[in-house]
Amino acid sequence: MDTRAGRLWVVATPIGNLGDLSPRAREVLAQVALVAAEDTRHSAPLLAQCGVQAPLWALHEHNEQAQAARIVARLRAGEDVALISDAGTPLVSDPGYRLVRAAREAGCEVSPVPGPCAAIAALSVAGIASDRFVFEGFLPARAAARRERLQALAGETRTLIVYESSHRIVEALADACAVLGGGREAALARELTKRFETVIAAPLDQIHARVLADSDQQRGEFVLVVAGADGGDEAALLAEGRRVFALLREELPPARAARLAAAISGAPRKALYAG
Repeated sequence: MDTRAGRLWVVATPIGNLGDLSPRAREVLAQVALVAAEDTRHSAPLLAQCGVQAPLWALHEHNEQAQAARIVARLRAGEDVALISDAGTPLVSDPGYRLVRAAREAGCEVSPVPGPCAAIAALSVAGIASDRFVFEGFLPARAAARRERLQALAGETRTLIVYESSHRIVEALADACAVLGGGREAALARELTKRFETVIAAPLDQIHARVLADSDQQRGEFVLVVAGADGGDEAALLAEGRRVFALLREELPPARAARLAAAISGAPRKALYAG
C-alpha cells in the first residue's frame, strides 16, 4: 500500500495581469485535490478560468489554525494541496505560515511554485538601491501607531518596502514625509501589472503632493519603496552607541556593556564590541 504523504504546494498567483500565472502554476493547480485560498470569492474566478475542479477552502487569519489541522489530515492521507493568496506569493503579508509549519511538523513535503510578488515587482522598477531591503508589510492603520512605526524605521539604512491601501495612502505619505523627511527618495507603485499602473519616483514630499492633487492616484493597491537612511545617519548612530558603550564599560564586562549599548542606541552590537 502506498503510504506517501501528500505535498503542500505554495503557489504564487497574479497580482493583476492574469497572463502572469505560470504554466507550472496552472499544472499544479490542475492536479491537486484541494486549494486553500484566503478569499474563496476572489480566487474562484481565477481557478474557473484555469479549469481547476478541486474544492476551494477558505484559509485566513481567523481560521488558519483550525483549517491547518484539517488540511494536514488530507496531506497525511496522500492528497496534494495548493495554498494560494488573493494575489501574489502566499505568506508575504498574507496568512499561511501556520499551515506551512504544521505541514512540515507532520513530515509532509512543502514546495514553492514561484511567481508574482508586489513587493519585489515594485522594488524592481523603483530605481532605488535593491541590494539590501526590509519588507514591513502594511503600516498600522491608526495614525499614532503608524507614526511610531515610521519613527522606529527612520534610522534604517536598508531600502524600506511597505504596502498601503487606498483609504490611507494620503495620510501615510504625509506621515512618511513628517517622520522620514520629505526629501527622502522614494517610489510609489500603484496597481502594478493592471490597466492603470503608475510608478511615481520622486522625493516623498513630491509624491505626496502629486497623490493629494490627483484623486485617480488615490485609487487601487499601493507599494511604497523608500530609500534607507544615508550613511551619515548610520555613522551618527554608531558614534552614539560607542559613547554609551564607553560609559557602560566602566561598570560592566565588555560583552554585557556592548549588548546594553546596542539596545539603548540601536547601533550594531558587534560593531561596538569590535570597536
